[in-house]
Amino acid sequence: MGNILKRCFSGGEEEDGQYPYYHPASRPHYQPHSPHEQEEGHGVAALAQDLLNFESTASMVPEGLRQHVTASKKAQVKWYQNMLEAYKNTTPPPRTPAEAAQLVATALDWIQRADLEGILEFYGFSIPSLPAASSTHHPQLLPEGVQFVLNTLPVNNKNIGDGDGFTAYVATTDPRESAIVPLEVHEMVIERNQARNRRDYQSADALQNRLNEAGYKILVCSDEEILARKYRIRMRGIDAPELKMAYGKESRNALVKLIGGKRTIIHVYGLDQFERYVGDIYCDNVFIQEQMLKNGHAWYFKKYDKRGEFAKWEREARAAYRGLFVLENPEKPWDWRKKQRNGGIPVC
Repeated sequence: MGNILKRCFSGGEEEDGQYPYYHPASRPHYQPHSPHEQEEGHGVAALAQDLLNFESTASMVPEGLRQHVTASKKAQVKWYQNMLEAYKNTTPPPRTPAEAAQLVATALDWIQRADLEGILEFYGFSIPSLPAASSTHHPQLLPEGVQFVLNTLPVNNKNIGDGDGFTAYVATTDPRESAIVPLEVHEMVIERNQARNRRDYQSADALQNRLNEAGYKILVCSDEEILARKYRIRMRGIDAPELKMAYGKESRNALVKLIGGKRTIIHVYGLDQFERYVGDIYCDNVFIQEQMLKNGHAWYFKKYDKRGEFAKWEREARAAYRGLFVLENPEKPWDWRKKQRNGGIPVC
């Protein structure tokens, strides 16, 4: 990290092996006086200097930032941890305000929009027209049939129902989401915040329930409250044992290990008959359906999917007796559900 930041200050050359000395209490935050100065990257240097200072102190954030944002000091520390990590992983480091703004938007795609705009303003950066949360997570050319892409917040373990379905939330700071949030949802959020400020928690809870009914929820992520939209997800091309079936719990636990507590990227192909969004799931650069099939945690659902590699992955798991295929005669979930319907027993 130090070497990356040093190149920003020295123009790529080291001077006496020392970093520039930093006085966080005495340095007024630099504001560019003209578009020309901003183009020269003074805001970029200020960001690099602040990140260098944060790394050396492990907790210090710029004093003047609090005038631009409403989040707590604890939350701001988390922001700089994320920006520092993003900076370390960016090669070459950002040289222009536009590049630096994109880095900040990428690292902080989960915070409230107003705070994101505040920190960009603090460094004199323009707000990116397309935040990196929606531009870097999926390829420019999507597979045929993909209608749109969801970039979710970390998936709560409790929201993973079985080995092929879960509930995910997408922050409304995402550009696709921000464009479709109903006006009444915005109004309910404002009313809830006002109720909480006056300690009218009964009204605040009632408004929270109304938000939930509208398909939205206020979540806490890294000490920040985030308005998010709810999506019920059905994984495309696989069918996992129901929880009441043999290997049902094991299948769910396998999916929890793959996506629990993590952000996912979902290529959505459409809605099924139960109004669930059917899609391909990616997490940590891993195709989740592939892992579920290869390890024998799910069946290939060939009735609704014709991808040959899915059949191949299932055959490999069956041949190696992985997962559910250690069972002597594993029952297919679609057959099990049919029996439940014929017997008049509701399926959970």
